Amino acid sequence: MEFLFLVNGNHNRMHAADVLHGVYYLTSQPIPGFTQIPSDATDSPLHKTSDSSSASMHRPSFAAEVSYGVMGANYPALELMALYAAAAMHDYDHPGRTNAFLVATYAPQAVLYNDRSVLENHHAASAWNLFLSRPEFNFLCHLDTAEFKRFRFLVIECILATDLKRHFEIVAEFNAKANDDDAAGIDWMSEADRLLVMEMCIKLADINGPCKRHDIHVRWTHRIAEEFYEQGDEEADLGLQVSPYMDRKKPQLAKLQESFITHLVAPLCNAYGEGGLLPGVWDEDSESSEDNGSSDETENHNLKCTDDSTISSDTNAPTASEGSRPLPNRKVRCLQTIHLRENYDYWVEVHKREQQEEEEAKSKEKNSEEDKQQGGEAEMETIEEEGALQRHYPTVSGCPFFLSMCICSHLKLYGTEFIIELPYQCLTAMHDIISLAQGIESFRS
Repeated sequence: MEFLFLVNGNHNRMHAADVLHGVYYLTSQPIPGFTQIPSDATDSPLHKTSDSSSASMHRPSFAAEVSYGVMGANYPALELMALYAAAAMHDYDHPGRTNAFLVATYAPQAVLYNDRSVLENHHAASAWNLFLSRPEFNFLCHLDTAEFKRFRFLVIECILATDLKRHFEIVAEFNAKANDDDAAGIDWMSEADRLLVMEMCIKLADINGPCKRHDIHVRWTHRIAEEFYEQGDEEADLGLQVSPYMDRKKPQLAKLQESFITHLVAPLCNAYGEGGLLPGVWDEDSESSEDNGSSDETENHNLKCTDDSTISSDTNAPTASEGSRPLPNRKVRCLQTIHLRENYDYWVEVHKREQQEEEEAKSKEKNSEEDKQQGGEAEMETIEEEGALQRHYPTVSGCPFFLSMCICSHLKLYGTEFIIELPYQCLTAMHDIISLAQGIESFRS
């Protein structure tokens, strides 16, 4: 499957590996205060999800440290493997174009899936077609029919959850379950609750770029930007309106990332963290900082992710059947939220700088146009004044001035020397010309 990924700027085999790494990290790293169900508990989901007698279905996949827990330990191995498989498959055979583009151009995938979650359906179907195409690709041959059907169901559900059109729906459902004031908390005995957490997990891993170290985040940002620009180029060639942020002639990278973090990544990361699912470490200085009335949390109305989260350190944590919902009384430092804050602040500053430069450029252009207009008006005034002077024809004994000019020209033909110096075009010396013409008229008489 890896070698059949298409060559795209962002949606390629590296992205698939990155998302697989993301879900593994989120399910295997210690989470401070996480409610981990003992593996030998009779009500553990490790014992109740499947009728299989396979030992791998009943033993915990990870070990937890004291005062920490790992989310993967609350999942049967079948479900955990389905999550990992979905991460690897979720963008298989991606064409490097958005769902909106495929729908607008009546692409075969859009027609096949009736314009609904086009890419996500295509990824799942293509990956399963590959899986079933040759017997040697079937690594699930030892599962019974029920297990295979559940595995396939979970993989498809996780892949479909990556459709950003369902983003707010899934986040709202998770908040209602885990974070709202009247929320009961996550019931790890419930298959539906565990699937909801799996969907949140793969979604966060899928758009986790802003949660990475800054230099890595910037590289992924340029990759997705180039993929967007290629779509914008094709839209222009097809006579379509270029989609927002996809016009390479008008790059808006900082604005794109600021909006992406504010509206998609931060709300998802906040919900996941407030639900007590983000890996991190206890902040040993949290008690002293609270005593001093200080806090390391940094929030604003645009981005609510914090460098330090507060969750419960109560040893009498609720049982699996009661659900798990953290109680805020102790702080946790999370690397992902720290990076998210740093990257967000960076793009905000870049966006502000770009706006200032754009305003300065517009101001200079406006001043230049005003200068040109003022210069043009002055020139027009001069022309009008000259024209006005030319329209006032002085008279010589009741004759218009041009008749006097004709007289002067006639006398010049007879060799009168002083007439040669006569300033025919000098309108400012009009009085002298008129006087001279009157003298000539007297001479002729």
